Amino acid sequence: MKILFSGGGTLGPVTPLLSIRDVLQQKYPNTEFMWVGTKTGPEKILVEAQGISFTTIFSGKLRRYLSFWNVIDIGYIISGFFQSLFLMWHENPDVCISAGGFISVPIHWAAWFFGIPTWIHQQDVEIGLSNRMMSPIAQVITTALESQKKAFSKKKVRWMGNPVRSSVLSGIHAHGLKRFGLTGTLPVIFATGGGTGSMCVNQMVTEAVQHLEGYAEVIHLSGRERPQELVERAKKYFSYYHTYQFFTDEMADAYAVADIVISRGGFGTLTEIAALGKPAILIPKSGHQEENVMFLAKAGAVIMVDEHTSDGNYLAKIIRELIEKPNKQKKMGMTLGRMMPRASEEKILEVFDSIQL
Repeated sequence: MKILFSGGGTLGPVTPLLSIRDVLQQKYPNTEFMWVGTKTGPEKILVEAQGISFTTIFSGKLRRYLSFWNVIDIGYIISGFFQSLFLMWHENPDVCISAGGFISVPIHWAAWFFGIPTWIHQQDVEIGLSNRMMSPIAQVITTALESQKKAFSKKKVRWMGNPVRSSVLSGIHAHGLKRFGLTGTLPVIFATGGGTGSMCVNQMVTEAVQHLEGYAEVIHLSGRERPQELVERAKKYFSYYHTYQFFTDEMADAYAVADIVISRGGFGTLTEIAALGKPAILIPKSGHQEENVMFLAKAGAVIMVDEHTSDGNYLAKIIRELIEKPNKQKKMGMTLGRMMPRASEEKILEVFDSIQL
């Protein structure tokens, strides 16, 4: 059996698929996996580290507003579709699985052309345009939240929860202390701007660090694709500030040692934080990430920080206040875990085995 995954550009559409792959590999050890991703995204390193063959196609993005780039990207989408047709003919996968992303659209339509079944998974609170474009030809649609079911065909859709990589949950606190050179005498803040990094998060974290001496140690995942001047400058002055550009297997220990997580609002990262029961301060990007975070902040599951109206001084204030309220931290972690249930291995297998290969 051969399974083709697709998605990339960011790690949002990638991490849940890697979780699905882990579950399927355990039950069907002779399965061959391959991945179609973007040419410039961060997913290639993560995917190939798992021993999965990786390839790319042309891909465009249709914007929901008037833009000259829509005209250019239509050409990329058409080229990507013909590349996908060749890929389907050459590789002949048994099923194609995606969690969104425009790289997946031509792949799934080409799969439909060849009669290959497809499964799409919806993560974000707001339904993505790519999933809307793939849903008419998908054999199975799964959702992270029960409320999302109403957006899709009742005959196809199933509420599954969001898959979380088992490797992310296997971190060890003591290993994290050693791996990141932490003293273990202060609370640990783990800040990440996502797979590609975030200039906004980087700036706010580096501004906040100077106000955290004696309060916390900081692990900062700054992203390989972002300028590092601010990060490197702060690193020179503060010994309790530890910076890294990209994680693979280190992520598990970073989560394990963290008392508070600072992140963007991608649904994959949110699900990982929820599965671990960590209190989170979230700085979402405008758009679907804001929808994700507002949904959780209204219930008291996370603290939301507006990137447009806040700065590092405010972030430091929020961190220090949360450090001093361990009961609030615990309550936030429990509420987040309840609102964002993890997809069980049984549900993942149940969905996969229902696909008519």
